[in-house]
Amino acid sequence: MSDQPWTIASIRDALGTPALAQRFLSEINRAPAHELLPVFAKWERIAKDTVATIERGRAIAAAEVRGDEPPGEWVDATDRVLADAERIRTRGAA
Repeated sequence: MSDQPWTIASIRDALGTPALAQRFLSEINRAPAHELLPVFAKWERIAKDTVATIERGRAIAAAEVRGDEPPGEWVDATDRVLADAERIRTRGAA
């Protein structure tokens, strides 16, 4: 989102799914007056995170199309995953 202040409508639109937007509207509409700001702030953070995640996903997809390395810092977890898999195979998942 641009530098415009967040509004109920912009948060609703940024959430991405009708179910999540409906949950937000339900919470904001049922909040007592003294809880409006905390509820709004919670959903503003969720909307900002959602927008940032979408932008990051688009950047990764665009890099993949170009044949470039995806942007960002990536941690190679192969060894940890393989060790976990071996532990599960030998002892079981429970």
